[in-house]
Amino acid sequence: MASQEELKRLHVIRKVLERAMKQVRAAEVLSLSCRQVRRLVKRVKGEGDRGIVHRSRGKPSNRRIDEKVKARAIKFYQERYKGFGPTLAAEKLLEGQRIQVSEETLRGWLIESGDWKKSRKRRGHRQWRERMEHCGEMVQMDGSHHDWLEGRGPACVLMGYIDDATGRGFGRFYGYEGTWPAMDSFRRYIQRYGIPLKVYLDKHTTYKSNGKASVDEELAGIEPLSEFERALQELGVEVIHAHSPQAKGRVERFFGTLQDRLVKEMRLRGIGSLEEANLFLEEYWPGFNRRFAVDSKAKGDLHRSVPRGLKLGDVLCIQGKRALRNDFTVAYNRRLYQVEDPIRASEVMVYEGLDGSIRLKHKGRLLKVHEIATRPLTERREPVRPKPKERYVPPRGHHYRNFIFGKGKPFTGLDVPSQP
Repeated sequence: MASQEELKRLHVIRKVLERAMKQVRAAEVLSLSCRQVRRLVKRVKGEGDRGIVHRSRGKPSNRRIDEKVKARAIKFYQERYKGFGPTLAAEKLLEGQRIQVSEETLRGWLIESGDWKKSRKRRGHRQWRERMEHCGEMVQMDGSHHDWLEGRGPACVLMGYIDDATGRGFGRFYGYEGTWPAMDSFRRYIQRYGIPLKVYLDKHTTYKSNGKASVDEELAGIEPLSEFERALQELGVEVIHAHSPQAKGRVERFFGTLQDRLVKEMRLRGIGSLEEANLFLEEYWPGFNRRFAVDSKAKGDLHRSVPRGLKLGDVLCIQGKRALRNDFTVAYNRRLYQVEDPIRASEVMVYEGLDGSIRLKHKGRLLKVHEIATRPLTERREPVRPKPKERYVPPRGHHYRNFIFGKGKPFTGLDVPSQP
């Protein structure tokens, strides 16, 4: 069956043969050279309408890939890269087996062999949001719960970051999603790239406090903050909470790509522990960002360096007020700490660092303390109990014993006649 382009050429060539159009004009209409138009006219004169068909129709391409290469690629896919998408499989075949084939060619081969199926997901319409213009203007952050090690190791969560303007990714594996992993991963992000202007995240209890405001906070118009929100506020980072997973679609798609590519990369290397996975991430991120990151619209990086004199350990930590007892001891997490500095205060601030260290401060001044390993034992005195009172038993002739309800006065035992 002739294509639309061939039918168009046949119609114009017929006009030329009927002398209704000159060959120069036909060449302009068909975007061909005059020589090619003369060849087509000659073919149609000799062969009829079939002369317009290209000579290579039905013949194998001279640029076709050897069948041995095709069979070798499919064999490696079935043995080593089963479940890989055509794009990733083409990259791994070139990297590992030196088989260079385009992803679309490999896709056709895999569909033909039954190792891949076409799939098209229907997605609901959502309004598209443009990227931020500058790198560091906003970073999307979230935790991804997935079977990253495919049963070879413990369950873990990837705390991931992606720059909204460039799509540059960063992340680290942890055993759970919580305050400590969020603070530790954010500290590592700051040490590598700097402090961003905004952080876009969801309403997980780690990132947004669900507690009720106290009376003082309500009067001051202050909402209760989680420890992570408080730390970002002290660093001058604006926190934006997404109302749905689709709102932070960039980081969700980022995780979708990693759940496909990163999982298979770790499978090929046989990674089976959290420590090995984090070591592999250090060498994985540069190549991943070269492959997927883009240039920002505007030049310049808005990441800020840590201000001079500011210690991240004093910000990215757990803070809380504790009562200072009369014996200058402070109780925290079922431990007792002795304050050695003479101060006059009823409360002190306790800072629990990412490394588990405990520091106590009063009005910004670091206090000298030491932990009391064992509490002093106090003698326990038995309480003095009063002697129980002896039970009083009335004697036999007592009038209580002879009292009869409803009969008037009690019987005394003496028969005294009534007076006239």
